[in-house]
Amino acid sequence: MLKTDKKTLCSEIRRLCEEKNAVILAHYYTVGDVQDVADFIGDSLALARKAAQTDASIIVMCGVHFMAETCKILSPEKLVLVPDLKAGCSLADSCRAEDLAKFKAEHPGYKVVSYVNTTAAVKALTDVVVTSGNAKKIIDSFPQDEKIIFGPDYNLGSYINSVTGREMLLWNGGCHVHERFSVEEILQLKREHPEAVVMAHLECKGPVLAAADVVGSTAVMLKYAQEHPEQKEFIVATESGILHEMQRTCPAQQFYPVPPAVSEGGVGCHCNECEFMKMNTLEKIYNCLRNESPSVDVDPAVAEQAVKSIHRMLELS
Repeated sequence: MLKTDKKTLCSEIRRLCEEKNAVILAHYYTVGDVQDVADFIGDSLALARKAAQTDASIIVMCGVHFMAETCKILSPEKLVLVPDLKAGCSLADSCRAEDLAKFKAEHPGYKVVSYVNTTAAVKALTDVVVTSGNAKKIIDSFPQDEKIIFGPDYNLGSYINSVTGREMLLWNGGCHVHERFSVEEILQLKREHPEAVVMAHLECKGPVLAAADVVGSTAVMLKYAQEHPEQKEFIVATESGILHEMQRTCPAQQFYPVPPAVSEGGVGCHCNECEFMKMNTLEKIYNCLRNESPSVDVDPAVAEQAVKSIHRMLELS
C-alpha cells in the first residue's frame, strides 16, 4: 500500500488511470476525497449510462457491489474493479433471487420491475430495471391494468403506487440508512432553520416524504438546489455523502443532513451514512488500480438475461 499524502496519492491514481486506460466512477454517497478523484460522479442511473458508454479498458466502480455488477453486465469485455469487495447493499440483500423466483411462480402473468439496487441474479428475473429517478416514468409506460411486482424497495414502490393510482405488489425490502430518517428529526431541524427547504429521497418512509417540499433521487435534489440559488438553506434526508457535491456546486447555500432518530442508533450514531459506501477510500482505489484486483465478474448466463432488463430501462428513461 502506498503510504503518502493525499495530494501524491491522488496524483498516482490519475497516473495509473492514464497508463492503464482506466476510468473511475463514483456514487454521490462515497466520501468527498473519492468523489474528487473520480472521472465521473452520479446516481445509479447516471453511472449505469456512463458504464455503457465508456471506451475505457478498466472501470473502477466506487460504490457498492451491485453497481459493479451492473458495469460488468453492460461492458462484459472490460475489467471491472472495486476498491473493496465487502461493500455490499442492505437493500439488494433484502431480495434473494431464489425468493423472487418463487414469488414470480406464485403470481403468473405479472411483470417484474426491480429497483437497480439488486443483484445480477435478481435483474435476470426482471422485465425492466428502474432507479428512483426514472421509476415513475417507466411505470407510467405500462398499461394501467398491467399486473406488476415491484421490488425490493417498499417505500419507493409505495410512493409510485400513490402517485400513479396503481396497486403493484410490493416486495418488503428497504435501505437501512433511509429507513432510519424520521419526521421528528426533520421538524427539529425545521424549527432551527424555518426558511429551509426540506428534500427527501424516495427510499424514505411515507411520513418523511409527506414532510418534504422536494422528493426525488439524489440527482433530482442536487438539480433543485442548483436551479434555486435564491433558496439559501436546505434540509436533506438522504445519505450524507451527497452534501459534498451539493456544497461544491452550490457554495453560497447551506445544507443540513437529517440525523437518524436517536432510538435507531443512540448518541454518536452516524446512521445517515452508508458504511458500505464509505469503504471506498483513496488507498483502496490506488491498490486496486495497481494490482488490477479485486475484480467483479458475472456468470455469462446470468448476464445475458440481466442485460435485457437494464437495456430496457435505458431505452425507456
